[in-house]
Amino acid sequence: MELDEKERLKYSIGGLLYAPGMNRKVPQKVKNGSFPFLTSLAFCLEDTIQDDCLEEAEQILKEVLGELAEIDEKKRPLVFVRIRTPEHMRHIIDLYKDYSDIISGYLLPKFDLSNMNDYISCIKKVNAGKDKITYIMPILETRMIADVATRIGTLTKIKESLDTIKDYVLNVRVGGNDFCNLYGLRRAASQTIYDIGVIRDIFVDIINIFASDYVVSGPVWEYFGAERDGVWDKGLARELELDRINGFIGKTAIHPSQLPIIYESLKVSRADYEDAMKILGWDKGPLGVAKSEGGNRMNEVKVHGKWAKKISILADIYGIKEDV
Repeated sequence: MELDEKERLKYSIGGLLYAPGMNRKVPQKVKNGSFPFLTSLAFCLEDTIQDDCLEEAEQILKEVLGELAEIDEKKRPLVFVRIRTPEHMRHIIDLYKDYSDIISGYLLPKFDLSNMNDYISCIKKVNAGKDKITYIMPILETRMIADVATRIGTLTKIKESLDTIKDYVLNVRVGGNDFCNLYGLRRAASQTIYDIGVIRDIFVDIINIFASDYVVSGPVWEYFGAERDGVWDKGLARELELDRINGFIGKTAIHPSQLPIIYESLKVSRADYEDAMKILGWDKGPLGVAKSEGGNRMNEVKVHGKWAKKISILADIYGIKEDV
């Protein structure tokens, strides 16, 4: 299936690996291939940087971007910068204007009604008259969104605003740890974010409102290790399975060891792929329903079409895994 650039790009984020903006080691590690399955990088100038070190971090990141610009485009991951506020975004876009060609876009933390109009005005201005789009990935993670009394209204207003600049929105992200912090909660490696009822409910509402029109990415998994030990990796795999079932695509990563597991989770099963191809190439005449390739489930062209398209896109980008 032929995909336009935006369609492919929004599914290609995969595991978005976070790195503090002061991390000078990243370019060399990218050159050395030290990050297997790396698809995208986010350089953080927000929570990972102390306020009094921000200016230093900005200058270091400028040097890092210069080094990344020297890497062959085919070997370079997608590059994003996490800024702090709309004002900070304007400053950073100007500061890094020489590297606009390698920066795919910006992550907008704590995106809600208090700042969305300013962010939207900023990204419109940045893209005015430009051929290459600078994308945004708003992060939903504030109390305003968590508040059950006003959540649906807030999320609806946010979506309505984002719809006005839909061409610039690559991905919608969620701040699992930020939501947990509101309630003083934290999941263990043997648990998933879905075991925390209040957080699960927030996620369900976000998916309900956004996932029909946007790719929504899953929250960070905060456990990792140099080697797989059957604990952190098993927990991550289980949460990724629940992410997928609930409509999240991709995930924020905080350590390179998480990337292969996230990448594997984005592959589609052989059975799903074969069914998706049948649905997209439907040739059953007047019938709108037929058995799956394996003969053990129903394919219905009118209700499985959107699912089939997503499966086709993921297979094209990440590949197919054989059924066990």
